[in-house]
Amino acid sequence: MKPWLSKAAIQFRKQVDDCYPDRNRKSDGWVASLAHLSRASKSDHNPDPKTGCVRALDITARLSDDKRVPEYLADQIRLYGKSQGRISYVIFNGRIASPILGWRWRKYKGASKHTHHLHISFKKDQDNNSAEFDIPLLKGNE
Repeated sequence: MKPWLSKAAIQFRKQVDDCYPDRNRKSDGWVASLAHLSRASKSDHNPDPKTGCVRALDITARLSDDKRVPEYLADQIRLYGKSQGRISYVIFNGRIASPILGWRWRKYKGASKHTHHLHISFKKDQDNNSAEFDIPLLKGNE
């Protein structure tokens, strides 16, 4: 089955690209590499075995010349996840936020500290939801 990126993730990436058209995309990604697929750990970068849907997106942290933007965006994603329920978790700069501790940041203990990119995982029920994300840094010039 051919992997495909969830519509929620596609919409999220579109909003990032629209707001930061000249951003660095070096660490962007969605479908797991062969090395990632061979790991025993579960990853939202791996295609769902039943549908082929990939529910994770990596966005390169270098969005603009302002080095604070990725921290701000990660925190806005965290707050959005807490209030809207479309996001499973967000990882950035050695921290993870998810419903486990009420969307508070905690230390991330995985192999990659995610310093070069933000990792966003989307919920399964969002596979076909392409609605816009109401995240302030991704609203453009509205």
